[in-house]
Amino acid sequence: MFRVSQYMQLLARAERDGDMPPARDAQPPGPVVIWNLIRRCNLTCAHCYALSADHDYEGELATGEVFTVMDDLKAFRVPVLILSGGEPLMRADLFDIAARAKALRFYVGLSTNGTLIDAPMADRVAAAGFDYVGISLDGLRATHDRFRRLDGAFDASLAAVRLLRERGVKTGLRFTMTAMNAHDLPALLQLMRDEQVDKFYFSHLNYAGRGNIHRARDAQFAATRDALDMLFDRAWAAAREGRDETYVTGNNDADGPWLLHWLARREPALAARFAGRLREHLVAWGGNASGVHVANIDNLGHVHPDTMWWHHTLGNVRERPFSVLWSDLSDPLLAGLKRRPRPVQGRCAACRHLALCGGNTRVRAEQVTGNPWAEDPGCYLDDDEIGVSGSGPRVALTPFAGRRRIAIVPADEVAS
Repeated sequence: MFRVSQYMQLLARAERDGDMPPARDAQPPGPVVIWNLIRRCNLTCAHCYALSADHDYEGELATGEVFTVMDDLKAFRVPVLILSGGEPLMRADLFDIAARAKALRFYVGLSTNGTLIDAPMADRVAAAGFDYVGISLDGLRATHDRFRRLDGAFDASLAAVRLLRERGVKTGLRFTMTAMNAHDLPALLQLMRDEQVDKFYFSHLNYAGRGNIHRARDAQFAATRDALDMLFDRAWAAAREGRDETYVTGNNDADGPWLLHWLARREPALAARFAGRLREHLVAWGGNASGVHVANIDNLGHVHPDTMWWHHTLGNVRERPFSVLWSDLSDPLLAGLKRRPRPVQGRCAACRHLALCGGNTRVRAEQVTGNPWAEDPGCYLDDDEIGVSGSGPRVALTPFAGRRRIAIVPADEVAS
């Protein structure tokens, strides 16, 4: 996750005080764990990485098993649990799990589609003391309902946002951008402000699960750059005005280097003074955290490097504790993800921003080429911006029938 507002506030203070503090190594003691407690969902969203449906799935962890795993996570110094699904509110023991997590002093988030949150459910969510509730919106009403494959889904989710806000629950909107919904981003940013939502999470589309079949219609690089500029502009204005708004992005760690390019274009005077120090802060962040500071446990207890790696399992918590699995470098993928620098290839290996982005999202490279260390085809920075000479071939995102089919075309024929 790229914490846009954190860096904008850093810049705003530097503009005001004339100085930016040095970067500090503030990496978490253990990974953030995104836990898909249940695969069942009342929706069948077009971009679901879990390929969920509205029926029960056999073999899911029982309450006692969840508690045992939770004890191990606490001992392993995991600071954050994000309870997800499927739709986690469909799990009967969710609030027992949340209560145990809070008692163990985890920071506890809830990721939900919001459609099941009426007033009584909002009361239960508020009473549970979740530190944060993220509700996904894929656009305004028509766009969102089309993505969610349910008429009325938008109205139900927006009602949930309002109910939680009335009860003082910190709530955020989650938006995954594709070519099919990018046009709604400005309106969603305005909706966030109008509804006094605390946080906006902008996710780039990753090639995993159901979203993998939409690769050919993924937002092109120019649209991605425009969207990031819009988001950065909004976060910069909020930081300068002292607004209590938080903007973050995910699933494309080129966003860190792009912030430096944004600063040079938007605020050249600030860039001249603080770009070097800001870069130090971005290096301390380190970019992609899959397999390092972000982990995933699925509904069956399988452990993955993150939620987009469900096709690669590190082991099962029923057989070995999470702490053991996460520390076992005999798995080549996990060992490579934990290396610094990572053994990336192509443009990524030669990129001058490698220390910032960490090689970006490895699952995109693996899904397109079959090689997790190939250059990330979702990087939207051009060769000049990453310090790579020449204009060699780049991976084009094209329709395909099988999982390994790709096309290589000259660089000037790929949208950038």
